[in-house]
Amino acid sequence: MQALLALMRKDLVLYFSNRRAVLMSIVAPILIAAFFGSLFGGGNDKPANIAVAVTDLDRSALSARVVASLRSDSALSVSEAAEADAIAQVRAGKLRAAVVLPAGFGERAGGALFGGADKPEITLHYDPSQSMVLPLMRGLLAQHVMEPVAQNLFTHGAPLLNQLREQVSRNATMPADQRSELQGMFDSIVRVQERAASAPAGAALAPSFSVPFTLREQQASSRPEVAYNSYAHSFAGMGVQFILLMGVDLAVGLLLMRRLGLWKRLRAAPLSRGVLLGSHVASTSAIALVIFTVIYAVAMVAFGVRVQGSALGFVLVLVSFALLTASFGLLIAALGRTPEATRGLAILATLLLVMLGGAWVPSFIFPAWLQTVSLAVPTRWAIDGLDAMTWRGLPLGAALLPVAVMLGFTTAFFALALARFRWDE
Repeated sequence: MQALLALMRKDLVLYFSNRRAVLMSIVAPILIAAFFGSLFGGGNDKPANIAVAVTDLDRSALSARVVASLRSDSALSVSEAAEADAIAQVRAGKLRAAVVLPAGFGERAGGALFGGADKPEITLHYDPSQSMVLPLMRGLLAQHVMEPVAQNLFTHGAPLLNQLREQVSRNATMPADQRSELQGMFDSIVRVQERAASAPAGAALAPSFSVPFTLREQQASSRPEVAYNSYAHSFAGMGVQFILLMGVDLAVGLLLMRRLGLWKRLRAAPLSRGVLLGSHVASTSAIALVIFTVIYAVAMVAFGVRVQGSALGFVLVLVSFALLTASFGLLIAALGRTPEATRGLAILATLLLVMLGGAWVPSFIFPAWLQTVSLAVPTRWAIDGLDAMTWRGLPLGAALLPVAVMLGFTTAFFALALARFRWDE
């Protein structure tokens, strides 16, 4: 134990004596985390509206109402432009999508409401790099087109109703009872329109249609009164990334010591390979824990990140990841064998762990198959555990599984590194 502590003290003194390296290991993740946090919301900042252009080739009263309805949506930033100009702006990345209302839209939309074959075709041009905008625009178009078309039909659509009545009466394939019911519905609508038209001003309102519900938006978190802070995830992700790189860098330093012959001198002392590697894991874990603590301290003071869940769970996740970092760096060094090969292997392995773990973007954005695959990556559990203890505000139980998984990976990594590490290069 005395030898282990002496080796740990040596590693800690050497690392923290290099003030520039220590400063960069803290400043770099903070700066990049601040950038990513502001990029994905920045706390209470309102997300940017979807910029779309609308081209109205119909120029009817109904198409004008559709454009006005789109303009009123708070999720959209709508501008009108010629079709060619709108498509060019989408291709250039200045707009997310362009909607083209065809000529004859006002005349044909009402008839298609009841299954008419001659449906007007609305063209939606979208940026292929913004594929998530496509399903959103489909839903918004369905809402903002359906409501004006239905209101126009049942409020000002007497000629169209007569046309629909004739179509139904000539449809020989329709069952007689269904034909009779539809004609009765059309007659009822006409009577309501006539009654509304003949009533004194202000005495009655013409029938109208709108979305049949109101929406109450409420965030699903343990503390709904506290707004989501995107910096909480970005600091977790960037902290994981740079501390992993630090762990690999310290392991490369271990290889350089071996190349300089320092390991041969240590063999003269009564030190086993397990004691030497164990001291490296302990010192690297302590350094990682100190750096992550400082990073989160800055996040809490400057960016409003809070531990809204279990404080004990938060500490356990940090300690588990610190041990994981040390064993991961040691494993990469054992597999790389030389400093040069280890650096190349470390870049590939660290980038894979960071990307698959959801450090750059949240893992729920991944395709379904990749979300399943990422569960086999230890960094996914580290970031999920930190998210659970910070902005998700979950209890201690939510940290236990990530901690257990990370400790399992730590044990496996250290055992494999111990078996593969050699006294000589």
